[in-house]
Amino acid sequence: MTGPRTLPRTLVVRLDSAGDVLLAGPALRAVAAGSSYTALLCGPQGVQAGRLLPGVDEVLEYDAPWVGLEPAEVSRPATRHLLEEMSARRFDRALVLVSYHQSPLPAALLLKLAGIGRIAADSEDYPGALLDLRHHRLPHRHEAEAALDLARDAGFPLPPADDGALRVAAPPDTTHLSGHEPYVVLHPGAAVPARAWSPARARRAAAALAAGGHRVVVTGGRAERELTARVAGTHALDLGGATDLPRLAGVLARARVAVVGNTGPAHLAAAVGTPVACLFAPVVPAERWRPYGVPHVLLGDQREACARSRARHCPVPGHPCLDGVGDAEVLAAVAALAGDRTGPPHGSGGGRETERGATV
Repeated sequence: MTGPRTLPRTLVVRLDSAGDVLLAGPALRAVAAGSSYTALLCGPQGVQAGRLLPGVDEVLEYDAPWVGLEPAEVSRPATRHLLEEMSARRFDRALVLVSYHQSPLPAALLLKLAGIGRIAADSEDYPGALLDLRHHRLPHRHEAEAALDLARDAGFPLPPADDGALRVAAPPDTTHLSGHEPYVVLHPGAAVPARAWSPARARRAAAALAAGGHRVVVTGGRAERELTARVAGTHALDLGGATDLPRLAGVLARARVAVVGNTGPAHLAAAVGTPVACLFAPVVPAERWRPYGVPHVLLGDQREACARSRARHCPVPGHPCLDGVGDAEVLAAVAALAGDRTGPPHGSGGGRETERGATV
């Protein structure tokens, strides 16, 4: 007779931005359902997001020198510290989550050196002895779906009661910041300029939304306060620098619609169940990074010359893919999506995509 199966201690690695970490949320819940302990290893930009995800027992941080817009220097002490931290936790298994254009092998090498016995990842590169499950992602899969596929094939299926939507812990009440009257969030910033409106275009959009009868709340981080002040002008409430990630989740949760580029707050809006009018520059494919699991509209010409270039700065004069989006298109998208927002604010994602999840 055998005893009850011992659940593994599992590490999930996602070293990219806050948005990428949020998209890993459904896969992390699948892993947590089949593990006795689940840790997330992420980079500095993803730590706050990781701490919001249900199912995560511990968030570990590593500034990997092969990730990010400004990667860290290669450091023997930092690498040694990471190996010691992972070895001490005695993980049985690990999943390395990467985007379709990235390699999991640098992380897999470190995990093997830390003594983790079974490692799974999507990899187009020959992994040698670094991966125990070399997984091949299906073509055209959304990032959230690709992570779920890997988790399932590594032995961590999503529980039947879990709908697979993005979720975060219930955000705090932020009505003292936003006020009680209904509003639309306009988040003008993005990690790279190619994925956002120009400041002047965002300011015109705030004015158009206000003229269309919407109360507009402009959000942004501390480094974006000059931008949010310019965009808000006299037409909107400026919350630039007033929110960390949990408070931003609270502001987004109460919004009727979020108008935002392809950046972390778009996925945070989806995680709290808020419809998204997404200014989606075609520098990366929308099929992989569009808002997931909520009603949404993609605004922006997906056929522009910059398509799939992964450019950080728009290579086309005038930034036509996004700055060419007219006020009428924005107002129509917000009006259509606000009609879906009939219930109270969500504290933890849900909902499905509608046919509006297509290019306008």
